[in-house]
Amino acid sequence: MDKNTIIGMLLMVAVIFGFQYFMAPGEAEMAEQQRKQDSIAAKQNPQPSAALMLSAEDTQQIKAVLAEQAATDSTRSGIHSGAVNLELKDGQVAGTITLADTTINYDDLLSASTSPLNKQAIEAVRKAVDDVARNGAFAANMTGTEQNITLRNDSIEITLSTKGGVISRARLLAYKAYNAPNVDVFTPEDNQYGFILSNNTQRFDTRNFFFTPEKVNDSTVVMNLSLPGGASWGLRYTLVPQSYMVRMEIVQKNMTEIIPLNINTIDLLWHQKLARHEEGKMFEERNSAIYYKYAGESDVDYLSETSNDDEDIKDRLKWISTKNQFFSAVLIADSVFSATRLNSKVIDKDNPDYERYLKEFDIATVIPYASDKATPASFHFFLGPNRYALLRDYDKFSPKEDLHLTRLIPLGWKLFRWINTGVIIPIFNWLGSFISNYGIIILILTILIKLVLSPLTFKSYMSQAKMRVLGPDIAAINERYPGQENAMKRQQKTMELYSLAGANPMGGCLPMLLQMPILIAMFTFFPSCIELRGQAFLWAKDLSAPDKIVEWTQQIPFITSYFGNHISLFCLLMTATNIGYTYLTMQSQQQQQSMPGMKWMMYLMPLMFLVFFNNYASGLSYYYFISLLITIAQTYACRAFVSEDKVRATIAANQAKPRKKGGLMARLEEAQRRQQEMLKQQEKRNRQGRGKGQSNRSR
Repeated sequence: MDKNTIIGMLLMVAVIFGFQYFMAPGEAEMAEQQRKQDSIAAKQNPQPSAALMLSAEDTQQIKAVLAEQAATDSTRSGIHSGAVNLELKDGQVAGTITLADTTINYDDLLSASTSPLNKQAIEAVRKAVDDVARNGAFAANMTGTEQNITLRNDSIEITLSTKGGVISRARLLAYKAYNAPNVDVFTPEDNQYGFILSNNTQRFDTRNFFFTPEKVNDSTVVMNLSLPGGASWGLRYTLVPQSYMVRMEIVQKNMTEIIPLNINTIDLLWHQKLARHEEGKMFEERNSAIYYKYAGESDVDYLSETSNDDEDIKDRLKWISTKNQFFSAVLIADSVFSATRLNSKVIDKDNPDYERYLKEFDIATVIPYASDKATPASFHFFLGPNRYALLRDYDKFSPKEDLHLTRLIPLGWKLFRWINTGVIIPIFNWLGSFISNYGIIILILTILIKLVLSPLTFKSYMSQAKMRVLGPDIAAINERYPGQENAMKRQQKTMELYSLAGANPMGGCLPMLLQMPILIAMFTFFPSCIELRGQAFLWAKDLSAPDKIVEWTQQIPFITSYFGNHISLFCLLMTATNIGYTYLTMQSQQQQQSMPGMKWMMYLMPLMFLVFFNNYASGLSYYYFISLLITIAQTYACRAFVSEDKVRATIAANQAKPRKKGGLMARLEEAQRRQQEMLKQQEKRNRQGRGKGQSNRSR
């Protein structure tokens, strides 16, 4: 074998080993191949399932639970929970477990079996025994068939469910939702509440029990739980006639054997997913929150309306409410709530429930309880609209204190709320008593407000007219005393001119500032006014919602959250009118020439209002639109009846009269005189200092 042959064979071996190395499968590939092989082998040679049976510990627990059942209530001994039916006979457990169409004897579960049905039966038995052990005397009420009982008056229809003994649905008969024929404040899938009772070793959640209904009359139903020893615990509901109030009372008897006297409180849990009722979700969401009132006080507080929030409240509360823009559910205690935990979550946009719900609320609170009292606690549920007149009547519903339910309606801070409740709402309701068209009511209300404010408007215009007439004189003073060194003299001469002419540079602003509280009060009134809900006017289908004329689906960054994805016509008209009014105002002001930047700022404000008001109630934009039109008309009327010649004559007459300087003007001139004296003294000292310096240098 020559040298070349040996080298060739070595190269071939190297190539073969290199190929095997680089083409060998990785660890992941080898694991996947092994899994497939194991799977194929398992299918070809299936292994028997592990044998299951009830253990000796299971049997002992079942006997103990059944013995406890027999001791506490001989009439309902045994475990009867859905598929499981077990009893204790001669010290031995007997019974059956029914799964689908198959019945399995309890004895069959004591022997090992690989049957899947046996596994399900064992799990069912263990769960049933655990439920009975945890619920003790209440265990017999854990199974049943859900039934619904309906109570109704002219305002509301409530549905009571035997599962949990709760109000499962509360329907307002006079109001429609944007996507349904009626507004449901409660629905079974959105609202759950219940009580947690406890003894020294167990806790009982009433949401897990099936109650037995007893209809006392057309307005009262008792949901009852029958318990061992002749005891019972239940909830009595009474629908107050011609009202949105439902009275809920805890009723019981012989409960001291089940709940000892040393237990003096029970827990109340309330979970609600707040459903949408309005087409404009954005604004409805901003006006939804948990509200609550402190007991014995007038304070009403609430969680954040725009973000997730929670609160631990140690003080006692009188009522707790889940509120949206126009409707509320308020739970009012006859006594108090204490140690309350509140939690509010905003429904995220990526949540599948985003379009259907606004917020998710959780409320946990503690109420006083005594097992030896026939009615240890009682409440009222208000389930209705946030109508000011209605809530004001309910404020006196409790004989012990004012409920302040009207605070559920956001009408602004104290001054603005006073204007709304003392002036705007009474006039609005009075007009509504004989006018059915709310667009006309807003028009008349706006005219009345402008008439009341017209003296201030006239005073503002007269002040602007005087300032416009004095414009050339002020310009002459500025030319006569130019430069920063004459600033004090220039200001003094200007103030003397104002004083002689009887003009006030702030005279045009102060009347407008005095009107601002009313404008702000109206800003809070219209979005909260349920009377406008569903009321059409001209092209607006609903004065409580935006009057959309153009819509789109795309989201505009940084703008959609305020502007929405539509254009509102009344808001456009308001903006155009505002720009026109701004132009009219700028024409009458001489200082715009010296402050050109202010001119563009004045025109920018109406465009900002367009962004922020586009998503508000069309009734609000309509009000501002009408108000601006009337203001423009008043301005032209003032120009027609008040000529500049008359203003000049008035100024000349004022200048001819000997005028006694008012206290403010006298103090201002005295301050100017003192400042001038100080400047003269300072200048004198500066000259003396410069003279000494020159003398020293000459030496």
